[in-house]
Amino acid sequence: MEADLPNIDHDLLDLPSPDRLEPSAQPEHKPRILLLYGSNRERSYSRLLTREAARLLDHFGAETRIFDPSGLPLPDDAPEDHPKVRELRELVLWSEGQVWCSPERHGAMSAVFKAQIGWIPLSLGAIRPTQGKTLALLQVCGGSQSFNAVNQMRVLGRWMRMFTIPNQSSVPKAFLEFDEAGRMKPSSFYDRLVDVMEELMKFTLLLRGRSAYLVDRYSERKESAEELSRRVNQGSI
Repeated sequence: MEADLPNIDHDLLDLPSPDRLEPSAQPEHKPRILLLYGSNRERSYSRLLTREAARLLDHFGAETRIFDPSGLPLPDDAPEDHPKVRELRELVLWSEGQVWCSPERHGAMSAVFKAQIGWIPLSLGAIRPTQGKTLALLQVCGGSQSFNAVNQMRVLGRWMRMFTIPNQSSVPKAFLEFDEAGRMKPSSFYDRLVDVMEELMKFTLLLRGRSAYLVDRYSERKESAEELSRRVNQGSI
């Protein structure tokens, strides 16, 4: 029995189909993963954890790039053509997946990390820089284990229309988890990091060539159709 949906524009409705989930072509390049961290300290544990994540991703077959937030101005405190802002935005556009890692400061993500997100617009012309990209979340804690920062970042990831993977990592007493060379020591926390990076790679590979279809929305198709109709049918100006 056909559903009675009088409020639907059936010409714009896309009935989901597994056939549409087949990518037109798999990219030939390695999965591109951008990693962001949230501290400019000389011995930054979020930076050290991010480097460990990048090593794992490289081993899994990704191409990784780590953005150094040192020198990035506060949002609205510099022009958008500031070199660090341009670098960050170009890396976001380049990436297919991302890793966000922040220390927890006063029960929240750090200002250094949030400033990076603040410089990433939801749209650049017709392009949404973060839409459809995969995302993994990490945090480091100075004391006992907490999940405040990753929980906040998960909300951000949804707002940025990213596919945030289910697994995440929170490293308590991070000062005990790294050796003098800055490498993470063997532990259950390191094993969890491996889990998260493995899962990120799987989701990134799964979504490559499919993300545009998955984020395509009826409401936006309808809005675009209405805008086109108004433009085509407008009188002489």
